[in-house]
Amino acid sequence: MNRLHFSWALVLTLALVTSCKKEEPAPEDENELITTVRLKFTENGTTTTQTFDWKDLDGEGGNAPTIASVGLKTNRTYKLEIEFLNESVTPVDNITEEIKEEADEHLVVITPQPANLLTYTYDDKDSRNYPIGLTGKIVTTSAATGTLQVQLRHQPPVGGVAVKNGTATPGSDDANVTFNVVVAP
Repeated sequence: MNRLHFSWALVLTLALVTSCKKEEPAPEDENELITTVRLKFTENGTTTTQTFDWKDLDGEGGNAPTIASVGLKTNRTYKLEIEFLNESVTPVDNITEEIKEEADEHLVVITPQPANLLTYTYDDKDSRNYPIGLTGKIVTTSAATGTLQVQLRHQPPVGGVAVKNGTATPGSDDANVTFNVVVAP
């Protein structure tokens, strides 16, 4: 066999061997299915907890979600605990547990409108000292009405590199819901 034929035979053999290798698709880190966002407010110095739910049990495009209005007292401090659930399955899937396990990939963003409606301070941190937002502190001041937007940002690594940086910018929404809020005496 001359050198030219040998070279072509080698190239074809290599092409066949490498083309037969089955490439595994990269696993996609999909967003969670969340049907319920639950806010639990416990006023400092008490054991009484008020619970407010946003529910969309049939998912996007079906019936409108049911949303409880949040009622808080003026000049108070509350512990806020947030739960994320998938109630479309039995038993109910508590997504909150998965968020805790994957804390380096999740961030809860709390946005009041107007901005002075209340203040929120994070109480929980991930392994890189960035906030998670499943627990925090809410402080109210004067009587007001407005809204409270709750976003769960899914911020998985990209190309093996962590992207969570403590801001809402990277990633995508697992949940993005808005509650009406009344702060009154």
